[in-house]
Amino acid sequence: MELSVYRDASAFAILEVEWRDLLGRARSDCIFYTWEWHSTWWQAYQPGELLIVTCREQGKLLGIAPLFLTASEQGQTAQIIGCVDVTDYLDFIVDADFLLPVYEKFADYFAGERASISISCFDLCNIPQASPTREILPDLLRQHGFSVSVEPQEVCPVIELPGDWRGYMLLLQKKQRHEVRRKLRRIQGYASAVDWYIVNGQHNLEREVDHFTRLMAASDPEKALFLRNEGNMRFFKQIVPLAQDRGWLQLCFLTVDEARVAAYMNFVYGDRVMVYNSGHDHQQYSQLSPGIVLLAYNIQHAINSGYRYYDFLRGDESYKFRMGGRETTVLNIRAT
Repeated sequence: MELSVYRDASAFAILEVEWRDLLGRARSDCIFYTWEWHSTWWQAYQPGELLIVTCREQGKLLGIAPLFLTASEQGQTAQIIGCVDVTDYLDFIVDADFLLPVYEKFADYFAGERASISISCFDLCNIPQASPTREILPDLLRQHGFSVSVEPQEVCPVIELPGDWRGYMLLLQKKQRHEVRRKLRRIQGYASAVDWYIVNGQHNLEREVDHFTRLMAASDPEKALFLRNEGNMRFFKQIVPLAQDRGWLQLCFLTVDEARVAAYMNFVYGDRVMVYNSGHDHQQYSQLSPGIVLLAYNIQHAINSGYRYYDFLRGDESYKFRMGGRETTVLNIRAT
């Protein structure tokens, strides 16, 4: 096996086709691991020096460690591209049939970089608990003399969807089941016209995204602050149309008298729907619980569409658990 190291953004163009092929052979496939996500994130933020490490055997790409370096008083720290705020899951991308030899090769390289004082710390965020990186890499790094910690970083509540709406309702606690039914009956009996829709090719995406960001900012001061960051908005404006083109975007709105009062931005990828962000107007129609109502419509649509999981992504907000989410964890792997 041979390693190659890329330190220039031209690497994304060089690796594009191979990256997509490798992701199809990896044990885990996720929108956050795609070439599209990584290249867009790097274009928007560029927080340090690029360091993409690849592993090949007889010319075939078997592994990608997509990293970047930042400087501190202690030396350079390597992190995964995407870390930390706008990307919920992160990982190395490794062919499922070559996990151990590829991780051994990566660990050898990391040990060499530390020995030459090129990199003093590897700080890998948002690693899913089921990741082969978590299972394999820490022990290999310890064998090379690293001090390694693996710590829970954040929870990601996930609903394992049943085959029908009745089955979903039975997942909920009795009190919450009653609340969901009550909220749906109330809005369905409301005197004004209530509807919901998913943005498609007939809509003006740019205009719909403007509506979404307005509701997102109105729903939470922290979200409003997030949207004032130029890098965040640059990434947001680039990734949304790209996800729409790839068929990964599910942007939906709840309307009352044609006024948009709640919105969800989801990603649909593989066997799951992922709730990336949301927003609703606190000032009007709060008595209708528009956010929860639209969430219930989303979950019902996911069941009817045959998805297996409804993934709330990072964050331990109580409504995620009330709506049936079960805790999974992302981890931080730190090696010095």
